Amino acid sequence: MAKRCVLYDRDCIDCMECEFCDLDPTKICDNCGKCIETDKEYNEIKIDAIVMDDKKDE
Repeated sequence: MAKRCVLYDRDCIDCMECEFCDLDPTKICDNCGKCIETDKEYNEIKIDAIVMDDKKDE
């Protein structure tokens, strides 16, 4: 089974786009967290839907 792309609705094509920094596209992401830092005490997200995959991982 092909690996799924984490950015787009398709199979992974090994483009490596998901590995690069959102703030500096010339840098490989090192999980520094600068792209998610805010001045708020906490962050929240709104969940629009929960999609259950009935297939078992093989």
